[in-house]
Amino acid sequence: MRTTMNKVLVEIFLPAANRSFDVYLPLESQMSEVLQLVSALLSDLSDGKYKATKSAVLCDATSGIIYNINMAVAELGIQNGSKLMLI
Repeated sequence: MRTTMNKVLVEIFLPAANRSFDVYLPLESQMSEVLQLVSALLSDLSDGKYKATKSAVLCDATSGIIYNINMAVAELGIQNGSKLMLI
């Protein structure tokens, strides 16, 4: 049994609201599932400045590389302190 923590704390920048949010992501979850949950969450937290849509993408905030939604968070190399962007 693994005793490592199964979540990572990341910073997600939301250009539509010009704000960043700290969010815990489960390492084992598929990015497609994480994207839906994060979209809905930030839609609520942004006071309507961001509307969750089916076309939303999560990308690396530094490189702009879009994350593959068919991979798990851990497989993508996302770790504590990673900076993501939701567009």
